[in-house]
Amino acid sequence: MTIGGMVGAVISGKLADIIGRKYTMWILDIFYIMGWLAIYFAKGAWLLDLGRLSLGFGYGLTCYVAPTYLSEITPKNLRGGITSVSMAMIPVSVSVAYLIGSVINWRALALIGAIPCLLLLFGLFFIPESPRWLAKIGREKEFEAALQCLRGKNVNISEEAADIKDYTENIQKIPEDKILDLFQQKYAHLLIVGIGLMVLQQFGGLNGYAYYMNEIFELAGVQSITGFIVVSIPQIPAIALGSILIEKFGRRTLLMVSVTGECLGCFLTGLSFVLQNLNWWMDATPTLMLSGIVVFEVSYSLGIGSIPWIIISEIFPINIKGSAGSICNAVNWFCTWLVSFTFNFLVEWSPAGTFFIYGSMSCLGVLFIAKLVPETKGRTLEEVQESLTHILQ
Repeated sequence: MTIGGMVGAVISGKLADIIGRKYTMWILDIFYIMGWLAIYFAKGAWLLDLGRLSLGFGYGLTCYVAPTYLSEITPKNLRGGITSVSMAMIPVSVSVAYLIGSVINWRALALIGAIPCLLLLFGLFFIPESPRWLAKIGREKEFEAALQCLRGKNVNISEEAADIKDYTENIQKIPEDKILDLFQQKYAHLLIVGIGLMVLQQFGGLNGYAYYMNEIFELAGVQSITGFIVVSIPQIPAIALGSILIEKFGRRTLLMVSVTGECLGCFLTGLSFVLQNLNWWMDATPTLMLSGIVVFEVSYSLGIGSIPWIIISEIFPINIKGSAGSICNAVNWFCTWLVSFTFNFLVEWSPAGTFFIYGSMSCLGVLFIAKLVPETKGRTLEEVQESLTHILQ
């Protein structure tokens, strides 16, 4: 799945730039449906692998186009909250899938997985294309119609439409940069922020928890079904809280709180293994383990799960958004593969050490956010990008 994700990530930005955000969502949804059906009808490992490859490819596209589309259609006062809810639902969905998968067989789970994909297929008939993408390619009438549809037919969109058109016309005077052209000094800060956030999101240990949750429970002596229930429930209020706080306190503050919580969660998880190895407080070890996982998952849902994607969708000007988004997305998926591939080896070496390493990465992430990540709260995309490119020129 992670290999499919890397392939989808590499082409995600350019594909969304060439055919548009809406048509890219059509494509990714088809790959989701094909993936689940391949898994359902699999008679051997090769079709299971093909299905997961297809799902990974679709998810690789989703990680770029979903936050980009949402950031481009929402008003500045709602942009962070709406995108945050969307992306933070990912770990909740993983937990729910684990929970359902504990009581039904995997073929039935594959069919259930196809249901949201069919809903998306139906829903895509009723959503407009991104107005900013339409403005970029010069489809002015469709741009205004899409913006009017999004804001409501009785809303005056003239000022917002004029701002978007003015910015788009100015940015189009600059040649569209290729991927290799991004490695210039004027884009250095933006790329460091984007790539750094992707590395931080994955090296905090998410996929160690997500892909091997059942094994972690077994190591700690916790019943899987109990563990999944305890871990899943608190994530819902964490998502709601994050979507409320993101526009009140800003991206940077919520990110630092979220990453600090991840660090604490990893420390508690690692500490439970230390106590287990020393045969101390054995009755309390499962509780400590569950506490660590809950703290980690809630902290992830609060900010780090969604805000990096929000910031990436906000900071890159439209002339480089596709290329830069593809690079950041590909880095994210490479890190996902690296964490998922190395997790078992690290746990064999030292379960406690594994989570202490993840916790240390999160601690370093707090410093990275404090020093380099810009605040984008309360500004339009055009204002954010103008301010950053002005500083860099």
